[in-house]
Amino acid sequence: MVIGYVMISTGTGVEKAVFEKLQRLPEIAEIYPLFGEFDIIAKIEVESYNQIGEVVVTRIRSINGVLDTKTLTVVDFPK
Repeated sequence: MVIGYVMISTGTGVEKAVFEKLQRLPEIAEIYPLFGEFDIIAKIEVESYNQIGEVVVTRIRSINGVLDTKTLTVVDFPK
């Protein structure tokens, strides 16, 4: 399992609509509204690193009202 966190900026007044659309994506395990530089943070759980990029580019960024994203990928510490 690969985990990523996506911080999402939305247009003014569409935060709730974007949030509701994101909740429907099966790859999103958790989602929270934020105050500050970003409007929403979403935790993505997928099978591969390539899938994180696919979800962000083709599914999240295509939602009307999403202006920008920043993705952080979780990695394991070397043993």
